[in-house]
Amino acid sequence: MKYLALLRRFGVNPPKSASGNATTVSTARSWLPVRLLLGVGASIGVAVLLVMVLYITDLGLSVWERLQRAPTTFWIVYLLILGALSTGGAYAVWRVLRWGRPAGKARAAALAKPPDEATLRERLERSAAAGVAVDAIRHELEELQRRRAAGEVIVAVFGEISAGKSSLIRALLPGTDIAVDVRGGTTRKVTYYTWTSTAGDRLILADLPGLNEADGMLDQTARDEALRAHVVIYVCEGDLTRDQYQAVRSLVDLGSPLLVALNKIDRLTERELDLVRRRLAERVGEQIEVAPVQCGGVEEVTRIYHDGREETTLRARAPRVEELRRALQRYLDTDPQVLDSLRDTAVFVLAQQKLDAAVARHRREKAEAIVQSYSRKAVFGALAAVSPGTDVLIQGYLGINLIKELCALHEVPAREIDMQRFLDLAGNQIKRSLNLLLALVGNIFKAFPGMGTVVGGMMHAVVYGLIFESLGKAVARSLESRGDLVSGPTLRMFEDNLSEDLEARARRLAQLVWTRQRDGERAESTPG
Repeated sequence: MKYLALLRRFGVNPPKSASGNATTVSTARSWLPVRLLLGVGASIGVAVLLVMVLYITDLGLSVWERLQRAPTTFWIVYLLILGALSTGGAYAVWRVLRWGRPAGKARAAALAKPPDEATLRERLERSAAAGVAVDAIRHELEELQRRRAAGEVIVAVFGEISAGKSSLIRALLPGTDIAVDVRGGTTRKVTYYTWTSTAGDRLILADLPGLNEADGMLDQTARDEALRAHVVIYVCEGDLTRDQYQAVRSLVDLGSPLLVALNKIDRLTERELDLVRRRLAERVGEQIEVAPVQCGGVEEVTRIYHDGREETTLRARAPRVEELRRALQRYLDTDPQVLDSLRDTAVFVLAQQKLDAAVARHRREKAEAIVQSYSRKAVFGALAAVSPGTDVLIQGYLGINLIKELCALHEVPAREIDMQRFLDLAGNQIKRSLNLLLALVGNIFKAFPGMGTVVGGMMHAVVYGLIFESLGKAVARSLESRGDLVSGPTLRMFEDNLSEDLEARARRLAQLVWTRQRDGERAESTPG
């Protein structure tokens, strides 16, 4: 039965018989020549392999014997040639293995590395020359220069809404008038306070808006300012939620000096406090210090008199921030140049993220304009076709140029043969949808009076417009998300785009065609 399964695997179906054991014996006998052929083939293969091994061994020994009799100069030249050939061959293999790799991966790997200032400024100027709006990025770098000149050491107090950030600053700066509200969300903008540490270091404490407010409008402001700081104090009340962990992780990954202030410890027993501290250390990393703090507030005190009377009063709770002060001082005692370097790197990453977003917006807007332009050209090209097949030539030329412009916009090299192959594959997809598109457009044109006999060509013009819109958007999305024109996913996006909001798009293009045709007829009927 194993032989039968093997034969079926290779597409050979042995004849079936109605009898049991007799069938198996007759089948085995009928396929005996095949088994013999397989055995002979395997024997020949082993023999050829042995001959090749013997030949290579003989050749190697012969070369070695001759080299031993050769002079030293010949040895040196021979080894140099072997080294050059080995290096060239290895490089060729490496290039072959990398061929076809999406260009976007190489760019993504380069952008994953924190940028240096010179590279960032060069890219900034290049983007500005291309028409990208870069004012926000310029302002970011100018603010960095201002802080460098001022020599300010900024400590950002960062965390969720109502975690106690403002209360912590008030505990660190007794006597400072800071608004604190039990409703949360009191801090609506970044507020700066000057603080002198116990060692005499002059610092700027930045009180940031809380994360995850109802509208979330201040989240980006808080995250950006945290990246601009020399040291970040992240305030929490216990174990981290997923959003909190992601906020902390983004700072840790950049190497930003970070302290975690575990607030409101009066709610925890000593055992619970120890468990929470260990859990936080496991999640954010053992190298990140977790300092328990109590930011003041009030507490109820019950006094029992000797006659049994009880009196309950409220009194201010003494803040406990000494451990946090010591942890912060250890950071400040490090080399100031190290803190500046870490701060600069974080700001450069922030500026790069803003530049990436600006470039992506610019490219999306330009890509949309390019796609719409070529869709109109496809429509008018189809209307202008004067002989059968002419429109095919026109649309092929337009298709190649559409992809070229989109690739140039995204700085992706594209070979004409690859573009032509992609368009051929797209053409095969179009054939399956063409009748449906023509029927849909024909129904839409029924709403336009006076079409006459020219409606056939006009229907094709609208279909070409729909195709170019869908194709251009698919190519633009592929270039933006993958950094390359990858045929499979792009064709799937093209197919999805072709059916998306189809009727509304067809009506818009039909109106364009009808207006163009009507204007042309009026121009022809107007005397000289």
